Amino acid sequence: MNILKKLSVLLLTVLFGVNLVSCGKENTKAATSNKDIVVGVCPGPYGDMIKEVFTPLLKNKGYKITVKEFSDYIQPDQALNNGEISANLMQHTEYLNKFSKDNNLDIVAVKTVPTLGLGVFSNKIKSLSELKSGSQVAVPNDASNLARALNVLSVNKVIKLKNGVDATKASKLDIAENPKNIKFVEVEGAQLVRTLESVDAALIPGNYAYAAKLDYSKALAVEPLTENYKNVVAVRKADLNNGVGKDFKEVLDSDEFKKAIESSKFKDFSKPEWWK
Repeated sequence: MNILKKLSVLLLTVLFGVNLVSCGKENTKAATSNKDIVVGVCPGPYGDMIKEVFTPLLKNKGYKITVKEFSDYIQPDQALNNGEISANLMQHTEYLNKFSKDNNLDIVAVKTVPTLGLGVFSNKIKSLSELKSGSQVAVPNDASNLARALNVLSVNKVIKLKNGVDATKASKLDIAENPKNIKFVEVEGAQLVRTLESVDAALIPGNYAYAAKLDYSKALAVEPLTENYKNVVAVRKADLNNGVGKDFKEVLDSDEFKKAIESSKFKDFSKPEWWK
């Protein structure tokens, strides 16, 4: 009987020890998975920026980054809000604020990054002055990027906006003068490059222009970027001050980030105000 009792105690001890080891492995796996994250992007330079700049710097903090590319501006924010991804880099502050408010999303900006502005491109004309009466010009169909496009056309004297209009919220109803009776063709951002074969000119956000390898030296005009139109790393609000949000901010605040940008193909992108 004593031998049986000793054997029983020994067996229970072994099983308990195995259970502890198993739990330890599970906890380690869970902790590791918190650093194994997916970052959403759209076609363009920001997927490359995540891979070439952020990934090595976040690796030093224990992260393993997977980049997931979405075909439009809508899915990356919805995926972030739903927890399918941990962060995204594909939109400017103006778009993030409006889209998250309109769709009741609990996502916020961490910080702005160097950004490539919207460009005006054409396969038919060499200058905006060559636009004729009734020319077709393709513009983004979402409100914030449409406002950007109208502002670029206003700055370049193709149209004139009403006095006092907030350029960040301008719509076609805010056009005071359209001397050449330009016909605006509203197109989803990802499809704007394709319109170059059919319209006289197209105003294309930087990420899509970059993805299509459009030559900015041949652009008819390039957007003068204000701070609210510079792209941001976005995370869920709950992650802003800890975990992934905190670690992204620490990377952005580091001298290593600036050095990596300055020695990369992103060195000529418009820098955020904080860069100074």
